[in-house]
Amino acid sequence: MARVSRWTCPYCEREFGRHKQPHTCVPGGTVDASFAGRPSVQREIFAELMVHVNALGPVHVDAVGVGVFLKNDRKLAEIRPMARSLSLALILPHAIDHPRISRTLRASAGRVVSVVKLVQLTDVDDQVKAWLTDAYDAATD
Repeated sequence: MARVSRWTCPYCEREFGRHKQPHTCVPGGTVDASFAGRPSVQREIFAELMVHVNALGPVHVDAVGVGVFLKNDRKLAEIRPMARSLSLALILPHAIDHPRISRTLRASAGRVVSVVKLVQLTDVDDQVKAWLTDAYDAATD
């Protein structure tokens, strides 16, 4: 089974996959704070995503001001509450070519971020779970 390797920054006390990993030092928060003031369906969608991700193996949840980052050995996804939806950014070695993908960004030579908007609980379907599984596998050394 995969492990979640961790290094804790002595300044912001957030956990990362590599020793002295470059990052923006901002204090970590809580999942509750990330969803405070948001529609309850967004928290329900997050919970459904986490049921699937937790079934895949170990995952580190890093709540910050803009949302929640999911990490295994590396970051696999970012979940960000938005005004009308929950934004799920999946980090993979390739782009996802699908009508549900609202945006694609190249993060580095080997990492592409594909964003899907989740509005209702039923949006967390087999397709989204398959993408999360691929992202989890890609984030595992």
